[in-house]
Amino acid sequence: MDCLFCSILEGKIPSAKVYEDPFVYAFRDINPQAPVHVLVIPKTHLASLDEVTAENAEAVSHVLAAIPRIAAAEGLEKGYRVITNVGEHGCQSVRHLHFHILGGKQLSETMD
Repeated sequence: MDCLFCSILEGKIPSAKVYEDPFVYAFRDINPQAPVHVLVIPKTHLASLDEVTAENAEAVSHVLAAIPRIAAAEGLEKGYRVITNVGEHGCQSVRHLHFHILGGKQLSETMD
């Protein structure tokens, strides 16, 4: 399997880590779209939300539970946006489930 985020988890590719626990890894996006742009991934490889099942949903629940802690640590007390992209039409560029935390300024109400 040739997965960019799995390579980051394995330490083969460097990243700017902001959070890690036994189930979740979070790091700064290399092409930030906001003053704070953090990617949050499960350590279990799932290609996208389309692969979430009752059997592996716990991996995603750990990610969702970590997001508010990461946002607080990043100082996003006025709010933030969480996004995940799925598939080609959803503009998913890395086939490893990941959530974007965006904040640090007033974000646009539109999703252009």
